[in-house]
Amino acid sequence: MRVIFMGTPEFAVPSLTALLDAGYVPAAVVTGPDRPRGRGQEVTPTPVKEVAQEAGIDRILQPEEVTDPAFAEAMSDLAPNVIAVVAYKILPPSVFTTATEGAFNLHGSLLPKYRGAAPINHAIMAGETETGVTTFFLEPSVDTGDIILQKRMSIGPNETAGEVHDRMKELGGEAVVETVRQIDEGTVETRPQDDEKATPAPKIHDEDCETPWDQPAEDVHNHVRGLSPYPGAWTLHDGTRLKLYRTRRAEGTGTPGGVIEADGRLVVACGTGAVEVITLQQPGRTRLDADDFLNGYALDEGDRFGE
Repeated sequence: MRVIFMGTPEFAVPSLTALLDAGYVPAAVVTGPDRPRGRGQEVTPTPVKEVAQEAGIDRILQPEEVTDPAFAEAMSDLAPNVIAVVAYKILPPSVFTTATEGAFNLHGSLLPKYRGAAPINHAIMAGETETGVTTFFLEPSVDTGDIILQKRMSIGPNETAGEVHDRMKELGGEAVVETVRQIDEGTVETRPQDDEKATPAPKIHDEDCETPWDQPAEDVHNHVRGLSPYPGAWTLHDGTRLKLYRTRRAEGTGTPGGVIEADGRLVVACGTGAVEVITLQQPGRTRLDADDFLNGYALDEGDRFGE
């Protein structure tokens, strides 16, 4: 069984590690190019490349463009049985059809719900209490292929996208190994996705992150935790953009965006109800708990967010 693994960020690392632990050592790993990363902007390899190198995998491909015909030719020369894709680019058919027994992707939702680039964020922002991972065979249309298997996981009422991400990547590793094993043993039983039940989870842009204080408190809470820690919900106060990372439901009413409490704790009114802001950040400063933040930032009861 010749497996090619494709992935770039930290989310893909447990899947590669799980394959190695299960004895499915990839014949090659495909990942993003080395880029300047971190505060020092030093050129560094991707998290997946680092693990592949540590595992002694010799063939590591880092194409700038997956649509380059030379990449498809290189994949054909590798003659893979299976291509396992975890958090990588959208592949053209010329690449994924080189796998004789199929190419599959790991997606961070229970497809067909939350098709797109940001499934974890959108699920939490929508108030879902359950999500999961799906493996499916690749087709030219993104996130639409036949489902191989799914694994479910809960979403806690105060969990952030980052926390769900970190649990999900481990679950994803289990799903990837199980999928490769089923393909290897010839026991795969796929089922088509119901397109009528599909929901979108497109890439999130900066304007999508503004905190909607006019919405009910539950929606505001879900908005903040669904965008935490990245890209981060934001709101304006006297022209200063503040980032919000953690909230919880609180008692109180008032004008949406109005500060109800600003002494020791920070409570803000929503369309209905209120939220307590637990962790936030002002530009150029470190992230702080609300108590410490209020000690160094001028904010008073009656002030207004969102203006």
